Amino acid sequence: MAAAAAAASCSSYSSLSRPLLRRWRAWISAAARTVPGTSAQGSTATLTGRRGLSTFVSIPPPAKYGGRHTVALLPGDGIGPELTGYVRDVFRCACVPVDFEVVEVCASAGDTASLECALSAIRRNRVALKGNIETNHNLPPAHKSPNNLLRTSLDLYANVIHCQSFPGVQTRHQGVDILIIRENTEGEYSNLEHESVSGVVESLKIITRRNSLRIAEYAFELAREWGRKRVTAVHKANIMKLGDGLFLQCCKEVASG
Repeated sequence: MAAAAAAASCSSYSSLSRPLLRRWRAWISAAARTVPGTSAQGSTATLTGRRGLSTFVSIPPPAKYGGRHTVALLPGDGIGPELTGYVRDVFRCACVPVDFEVVEVCASAGDTASLECALSAIRRNRVALKGNIETNHNLPPAHKSPNNLLRTSLDLYANVIHCQSFPGVQTRHQGVDILIIRENTEGEYSNLEHESVSGVVESLKIITRRNSLRIAEYAFELAREWGRKRVTAVHKANIMKLGDGLFLQCCKEVASG
């Protein structure tokens, strides 16, 4: 009953594509069957759709894992609150033992209080779920976006993106399964630029041996964990022979063992 009710609750998200909705419903149904405590009695709620049709949905009981975890949640702005809201609904239906500490981060200039609260919550909980936070390009050049400040303050040097095709979803390219690891704290992200004279801007691209070795070691370790046979270093050492040349040399050192 709990599995069927949890799956039925997905029907209220009519904005989702049908393949995604089917995968989501199957995932929640499987989770409800395997999570301890889902057979316990829960409460019911009535959902009214846009067409005025009412559906009775069972609200799952609390998880029975014996312990819960607190996760910092930064909804952000734009599509961030909507996406993180779906995540919270999935966690609730699957009885995941996670409590979210919601921290609103404002992208406006001069608002450092919300960012400090977010940093404190992330350091305290050791894990965070972050929605999209706008980068306002109309602010003065000296202003640093919350995204940049979060990366630099927490030394989040590795941005990991998993690009993967999903069965049943028609895209231009099929069979895609790529892990992209991007260095997040130096290079073009050094944020060191100035206008020498009117109309002439200099941007400093900082490359260090320490951080180049660190990101290379992370990439190779991740490749081993995921069973990948090849690591590709993307660089511009043919033009930036010193900066990207140092990065390429560090990648080769790590690859040689």
